[in-house]
Amino acid sequence: MKAIATLAALLVATPAFAGAPVTLKTDAFDADGVVTLGEIFDGAGAAGRTPVASRTGNSVMLNAQAVRLAAARAGLDWANAEGLRQIVVRSGAPTGLAGPAAARGNIDILTWARSISAGEVIRPADLVWGKAATAPADAPSDPDMMVGQAARRALRAGAAVTGRDVAALQVVKANEIVTLVYENGGVSLSLQAKALSGGAVGETINVQNVTSKKTVQAVVTGPGQAAVGPAAEQLKLPRSTRVALR
Repeated sequence: MKAIATLAALLVATPAFAGAPVTLKTDAFDADGVVTLGEIFDGAGAAGRTPVASRTGNSVMLNAQAVRLAAARAGLDWANAEGLRQIVVRSGAPTGLAGPAAARGNIDILTWARSISAGEVIRPADLVWGKAATAPADAPSDPDMMVGQAARRALRAGAAVTGRDVAALQVVKANEIVTLVYENGGVSLSLQAKALSGGAVGETINVQNVTSKKTVQAVVTGPGQAAVGPAAEQLKLPRSTRVALR
């Protein structure tokens, strides 16, 4: 039992010797698929050529503790004062650009927990927090901003979440027959109309009266439903406000 305890201590203990101090790069990039210490840390010197992982996709997420131990074995000392748990290394080369999102050290970003097909509706379980050197310019800060929206294209597990990944879920399809409602001052009328384009709740689309063939603009209110008139104008306001706040 004593031998097992000693072995466990050795596995989790950091090296007793002091190595050359290094700092985590603001942007961690790899160009050839072999991630080295020099691509992760500034000040790695000759030890920077030491490989620590391979990258097969557009990015690879590394365990920060494992990277710290690999650096220690190569004679480098990374204090990890930020307490990072993961390090994201992306494909490409550093641009040398800095901005508000390029703060020192890795930052929290939302990533896709699984691969998602185009058109799928985003669920809370599809989003997970991860670490990256920088955040995309349109990275959402709140998972609720993405939940309930639909994927514009196929999304890869582990990739950073961006606002352009999704769009509002269309509940009315182009060429669909919808119920068009007019409400004003207690008066309510309805008729059948053909949607000339698709739309999400709160979006304005063109619809055509199936009898008169007249085309008007209407606000989508739900699956197979749209509205015109003063009440419809009010329905557009909440959605416009939510988009502005984003």
